Amino acid sequence: MRLTSMLAATALASVISLLSPPVMAGNNSGAYLAGRQAGVENDFAAAAEYFTRALALDAANTTLMENVILANLGMGWVDRAVPVARRLTQEAGRSQMAQLVLLVEQIERESHADILADYEEGLEVGPLVDGLMRAWAAMGAGDTTAALAQFDAVAQEDGMQSFGLYHKGLALAMAGDYEGADALFSGEAAGNLALPRRGILAHIQVLSQLERNDDALDLMEQTFGVAPPPIMGDLVKQLKAGAPVPYDVVTSARQGMGEVFFSVAGALYGEANHSYTLIYSRIAQYLDPANVDAILLSATLLEDLEQYDLATRTYDQVAADSPAFVAAELGRADALLAAERDEAAIEVLAQLAKQHPEMFNAQLALGDTLRRLERFEEAVAPYDRAIGLIAAPEPRHWRVFFSRGIALERTDRWQEAEKDFRKALELEPDQPQVLNYLGYSLVELQIKLDEALEMIETAVAGRPNDGYITDSLGWVLYRMGRYDEAVTHMERAAELMPVDPIINDHLGDVYWAVGRQLEAQFQWRRALSFDPEPEEAERIRRKLELGLDVVLEEEGADPIAVADEG
Repeated sequence: MRLTSMLAATALASVISLLSPPVMAGNNSGAYLAGRQAGVENDFAAAAEYFTRALALDAANTTLMENVILANLGMGWVDRAVPVARRLTQEAGRSQMAQLVLLVEQIERESHADILADYEEGLEVGPLVDGLMRAWAAMGAGDTTAALAQFDAVAQEDGMQSFGLYHKGLALAMAGDYEGADALFSGEAAGNLALPRRGILAHIQVLSQLERNDDALDLMEQTFGVAPPPIMGDLVKQLKAGAPVPYDVVTSARQGMGEVFFSVAGALYGEANHSYTLIYSRIAQYLDPANVDAILLSATLLEDLEQYDLATRTYDQVAADSPAFVAAELGRADALLAAERDEAAIEVLAQLAKQHPEMFNAQLALGDTLRRLERFEEAVAPYDRAIGLIAAPEPRHWRVFFSRGIALERTDRWQEAEKDFRKALELEPDQPQVLNYLGYSLVELQIKLDEALEMIETAVAGRPNDGYITDSLGWVLYRMGRYDEAVTHMERAAELMPVDPIINDHLGDVYWAVGRQLEAQFQWRRALSFDPEPEEAERIRRKLELGLDVVLEEEGADPIAVADEG
């Protein structure tokens, strides 16, 4: 069985209690049902409160104890889960959740000998946790030889080689054996490892401790490219200055054990229930508050669970002087947007852009957010700043020119917009989104229709199953008076996106142009049923009442006239 599948199966067994009703005391069903509903909604704070109330009225109910533990762990309240875990152990004997919480308590107390003794007596928490935990406990107890042997034993287990050797490398670095750590991280000792981002950071720090800053910079470029993420900015400066970078990824057994839980969370992410994965990332945070990657993962999981306020508060835990602060602020803005707190999100991004005028991603994020909120005029300035930070545009920069072009086009600055669209195509020729937007814009302006048709045909060839692009092809043919040809493409667009109001409206117009008036009216009514924008809805009603010819005549257009070339 693959490691992730094994972990996911364990996860499912552990969260099932949230869905299985316990036998309730007679007057206790209200609190339990409220807790159950909160659990279904992933409202961990409310679930913890209601399940705790229910447990107070039914103190021996082991299922309630499990639910109290899970809800508290979801909030990161490990301390509150400990007494319940003790009671659960007394009532039910072995419980994976109870053992997990009590193990974390022992780690916090640095009771390494007790941890080792418990494992000798049969303690089991999880298939990956147990072997690595025994190794780190041995490190904490001062028995490095036994610890390294245990890491090797984990690496011998099916599917666990990378985990065992990665943690062994961290332990060697913690012990000051940077040569040994480098041999593992580089793959020289036991083959290439799939290192996580923190593993890459650890290797970079190890190389710097070995006075190999140039190799550290090479590793960074191999991993992140010539433009490393902002979180690495200060590190790059230190390395280029020739300064030794301290090793600080894991400097204690407690941090190493926290890294175990973070490793498990990373392995579970996308494979198991998000609320269960959150337990491991929360414990990683608890054991190593300096692990910003654990904070960011917890916040991401909370967003996935639609707990946006909790996600926002979790992002807030990243200190302003942390290299990860920018990433946390960008995440916080995303969570605020998801919670429909648009103004708060814009304020976060505006402050970030102001504090970091030199940071491309900060300016781009503000511009993108304003554009998505259709605040196009405001979006232009941050896009200007972002583009001003590009020394030499590369193919990957096509998006920012395209995005600024959209903002300019929507504020009636067509000449500037067209330059940006064409710059985007210069950087990324035949890019379907750009070809479609530029081509469609030319169609709406009724200029350069032959070029617009060629652009959109190329876009359709690149994305034949994109309904919007196929709609554009039908629409340019309609604008050119080639109505019979337009029908096929517009019908295809409606097949691809059957509930889109704009596409159904366009199909109605094309049917009307070829004399299929009943079908046109049917499509317009369908378009109305899909809740178009108020202005467009009113226009569709006018077409249903008076016919397309009359509406176009009122607007000063002729439905069968071929537009002039420009």
